[in-house]
Amino acid sequence: MAGVTNVAFRTLCRELEEERAGTTSGLYVCEMVTARALVERHPATMHMTTFGPQESPRSLQLYTVDPATTYAAARMIVTEDLADHIDMNFGCPVPKVTRRGGGSALPYKRRLFGQIVAAAVRATEGTQIPVTVKFRIGIDDAHHTHLDAGRIAEQEGAAAVALHARTAAQRYSGTADWEQIARLKEAVTSIPVLGNGDIFEATDAVAMMAATGCDGVVIGRGCLGRPWLFAELSAAFTGSPTPTPPTLGEVADIIRRHGELLADHFGEDKGMRDIRKHIAWYLHGFPAGADLRRALALVKSLDELDRLLDSLDRDVPFPPAAGGPRGRQGSAASVTLPEGWLDDPDDCTVPAGADVMHSGG
Repeated sequence: MAGVTNVAFRTLCRELEEERAGTTSGLYVCEMVTARALVERHPATMHMTTFGPQESPRSLQLYTVDPATTYAAARMIVTEDLADHIDMNFGCPVPKVTRRGGGSALPYKRRLFGQIVAAAVRATEGTQIPVTVKFRIGIDDAHHTHLDAGRIAEQEGAAAVALHARTAAQRYSGTADWEQIARLKEAVTSIPVLGNGDIFEATDAVAMMAATGCDGVVIGRGCLGRPWLFAELSAAFTGSPTPTPPTLGEVADIIRRHGELLADHFGEDKGMRDIRKHIAWYLHGFPAGADLRRALALVKSLDELDRLLDSLDRDVPFPPAAGGPRGRQGSAASVTLPEGWLDDPDDCTVPAGADVMHSGG
């Protein structure tokens, strides 16, 4: 969720869960940061590791390809008290990542994958900081890696694993294969297995857990423009009454709060540029009008945001058409890999240049 789950969005989600469900039971993970950029103290990366004063536990997500850099980054997190939890992301399917052997391409190299997980676990020994690992089913239908990845992560000391039930070739298209979550749950027996993919409503999460036996769920695109989803999840898991979906007026208030939090984090100019993509997700399914949507897509200040939001009809109820996927979908495509990548799954050579990207790229 690069470019989305910064401190502003996480704060908003926590506030809405507390307000609507009376609890903050969810674990809110920061956007993915590159281990090398963290170790090198890249200014943008350090800013991405900002946590709110009341945020606990602080969960930091790492993109990494190299055991040595992984260890250095995890030790930095420990010694400088940067976070309370490390989540390692091997799920990114975008070509600029996979063509260098990173992201969802890397678990194919079983031994290297194990060395990376082991490095993070070793760096956190003697602390209360757990290391969790997220990955996909595999590169494509001919190269599934999730069962091996789950067993390896378990053996190397990971505290939990999470499966996005799509291959890298699927990107974000099609339907998540929840059956593969069930298979991973059968293969990994001593640590929790979390499921991810096609959870857009609280009922989807309940259905996934019932169908797969997984121990919990991970939410990605489902919370885009729906930061109150976590309150609905809390209610579903505790058997509490489902919170009433927000009216358009309440959504406008949430957008305004989100804009304020982004302005606090980035400054007003950049904060308003960032809120624009969120507004399209927030208004998905609502009657807002093309002219107003265009104006909001160009909003430049909090005052202008206030003026535009005031023109919405606050009494419009939450529409049934507002469900379903938001954000990236696209279509399936062959996965771009380094030359010879599939030749030897036991090769431990660190992918050349795969960790040079700036965090959030």
